[in-house]
Amino acid sequence: MKKECLDIELKIGGRQTQTLNFESRISNVETGMLFVLLLLLILPAGHLKAQERRENVITFDIDFESLAITLLSEGQGQGSIDILAGATEEMLKQTIPDGAFPNAVNAFLVEMGSKTILFDAGYGRELFDNLEAYGKTVADIDAIMLTHMHGDHIGGLLRNNKKSFPAATLYIPKPEYDYWMSDEAMRKQPESRRGGFIDARNVIDAYKDNLRLFVPGTIDETDELLPGIRSIAAYGHTPGHTGYMLESNGSKIFIWGDLTHAMAIQTLYPEVAVTYDLDPAQAVKSRRQLLEYLSEEKIRIAGMHIQFPAIGDVRKNKANGYDFILMCDCEGR
Repeated sequence: MKKECLDIELKIGGRQTQTLNFESRISNVETGMLFVLLLLLILPAGHLKAQERRENVITFDIDFESLAITLLSEGQGQGSIDILAGATEEMLKQTIPDGAFPNAVNAFLVEMGSKTILFDAGYGRELFDNLEAYGKTVADIDAIMLTHMHGDHIGGLLRNNKKSFPAATLYIPKPEYDYWMSDEAMRKQPESRRGGFIDARNVIDAYKDNLRLFVPGTIDETDELLPGIRSIAAYGHTPGHTGYMLESNGSKIFIWGDLTHAMAIQTLYPEVAVTYDLDPAQAVKSRRQLLEYLSEEKIRIAGMHIQFPAIGDVRKNKANGYDFILMCDCEGR
């Protein structure tokens, strides 16, 4: 027998609540039996609920002093190759052989200094429960910054046809605003897609007294919207699709919205678009430019359709594409 120190951390919702320490002379078998016993004691009380919550809400400290980002997920699912445009059979066989890929619908809550900022609002199905689970209310949100105005990004902005966040300033890229407010653009769409224009206009009308329009900048030159937050044009998916660079004390993270929908293939093959990109060629161009920049600068990214925990790193590979390294949820709290 050898002397072992057995430390077991109990975590609820990713937050460490207690460390149990057992120091004794025990065998490997006895260690295993003790661990199983502890699990049996812990599981009925809270493990299942904590496991469920961690699929929706997790926080990462990008800068431990003043920048934290929290995933608010509306759910994890599977996407179909039917939405892909420009993917060859060889690409699909290599990356998505079973015809489906991991997908999600996400929003992000960012705390920077004294500001609490929401980036997109998902469908709104889980948003308010997720905020409550993190200890926030709608009144705590100072600003909402939109990547674009598709329904799975603005759905949570209204409840009962009124704005969900009474004190928040709504930031909308001006090219995005102009598109959704254009009668001509709406007429060009089939009847089945015109509802999106109505939804966008209802949001704009509800927040008209707390609305800020801005023109996104380029990678190298853009003004701050708020201290530490810059916008970067990522046009193509929609006419005003925008990403946000967050920086604090030299630490950076880029929220890239819908720059990708299918991480399994669109990082390895950035030329693959999706059928609902309004300008597929421009979407591909934006994806190539930003993947190159983020990889070279080693800037961590967060995406609205990346599987849990929705944050990671992109690195250029030898095949002239990019590899995506998903963060371990063990880094979160």
